[in-house]
Amino acid sequence: MRACFVVLVRNNELQGIKNTVTQIEARFNKRFNYPYVFLNDDYFTDEFINEISSLTTAQVNFGKVDQQMWGYPSYINQTHAAVQRAELAAQGVPYADSESYRHMCRFQSGFFFRHPLLDAYDYYWRIEPDVDYHCDIDYDVFRYMKDNGKKYGFNIAFREYMATVPSLWQTVLDFQKSHPEVVKQLPQVKDSLWNFVAGNNGDSYNSCHFWTNFEIASLDLWRSNEYLKFFNYLDRSGGFFYERWGDAPVHSIAAAMMLKKDEFHFFNDIGYRHTAYTHCPTESIYRDKCSCNPDDNFGKIIYYGRGELNSESD
Repeated sequence: MRACFVVLVRNNELQGIKNTVTQIEARFNKRFNYPYVFLNDDYFTDEFINEISSLTTAQVNFGKVDQQMWGYPSYINQTHAAVQRAELAAQGVPYADSESYRHMCRFQSGFFFRHPLLDAYDYYWRIEPDVDYHCDIDYDVFRYMKDNGKKYGFNIAFREYMATVPSLWQTVLDFQKSHPEVVKQLPQVKDSLWNFVAGNNGDSYNSCHFWTNFEIASLDLWRSNEYLKFFNYLDRSGGFFYERWGDAPVHSIAAAMMLKKDEFHFFNDIGYRHTAYTHCPTESIYRDKCSCNPDDNFGKIIYYGRGELNSESD
């Protein structure tokens, strides 16, 4: 399969990403030998390259993100952006005053898939430093995605901090009004997961999103003309910098809008921990493959009979 692991990481996160790669290799990649693409907004050090390369027999590529992908576009008023950051910080919003966090979210939303090192691939698995993978994965997840027509895979659903995205939903609705040619290409609401993210009969965002720190997906989704028009519209609105739009709600809203519900896949069998939250398969058939405690499972993803998706968290 034309697939890879994608890692956005900095040199000072070496130990954290070494732990993740070691687990990915033990749990999955020693069987399949998929390549890695490491990206950084700075040049990787020789130490980083050498230590990561020693962890796998797979191909490992290291790339720098250029200024176009990681910087302020010309249409952003940086003075206004600084004022808005200060206002969010006064509210105690996480990462409120961080410029690099905003560059990261914008990069993950609209640029990672355009990096030249990803040109050779059709699918990706996003991995991050300081996470845990708890279950042995003895099948090719990328082959599964292709053979079953899946385009977006996840395993934790979460709610967004709404103070970070106050104007996002209205911007999405404005995009739909201004781009009827895109709307015409979208699946009908009943065939999509639109109602997973839409509240109040579509008038508002209900804050649900897939946690994108774990993401296995088709690059064609983000490379499509429909998504590129969507991202460019969001980007021009300035919300990545004037507010603090995350890539998780952006990806989730776009996928819910553009994909049919049967093109999603819940990777229930991949045990995963990020920060304080864990997805651990609760079914007994996974006990021999997983080291996590089912009692630690953060939430349940429920597919109802008609394919509707709900998230129930503890």
